[in-house]
Amino acid sequence: MNKKILIMIILIIIGVGSSFAFIYYKKSSTKNSVVEYLTTEKNIPEKNIIQSEPFIANFKGNKNYMVSVKLKNDNKTYYYYKDNGKVILESYVKNGKEHVINK
Repeated sequence: MNKKILIMIILIIIGVGSSFAFIYYKKSSTKNSVVEYLTTEKNIPEKNIIQSEPFIANFKGNKNYMVSVKLKNDNKTYYYYKDNGKVILESYVKNGKEHVINK
């Protein structure tokens, strides 16, 4: 195999791998920050957080990486993101209706 082709293949693999690693890091970091915020700032016991699922929201910037949160004995689903080191409640869904907090 030609050295140039091998180098190109390696660079492509590194580029794709780096993209996946970055996305994984952003989702994981956002999830950890949201859970920490809820347990320390909002005094919610971690055992009462029954779901904290990071996802890509198709927004611009840091708002693109969000976490959906469901709490024990609460019928709402909350959506948080992290911007400039601060966890922000973007919206919540109650009875199938979305309520946007920060537009």
